[in-house]
Amino acid sequence: MTVTPPDDEARPGDTLVKAGGIVFIVGAAATLATMAPLFLDVDPFPSYAWAVCMLMGVGFAISAAGVLRSAAAQRRAARASQA
Repeated sequence: MTVTPPDDEARPGDTLVKAGGIVFIVGAAATLATMAPLFLDVDPFPSYAWAVCMLMGVGFAISAAGVLRSAAAQRRAARASQA
């Protein structure tokens, strides 16, 4: 027996996964923007622009935390339904 909430109901961790995806996309866009001057033969961006690229990893970590939170909630729901 699987325990799943209705489709319109937010599950635990869904917000973290969405937020992590947004942060990852911002980091990916920053990476593309900071790499472009290397190929276009223009002046490179300052070092703080390169730091924004680290948002890709931060976004991935936030999304992973959301997935783990969702898995833990499903595990708890499965245990509760068996008892």
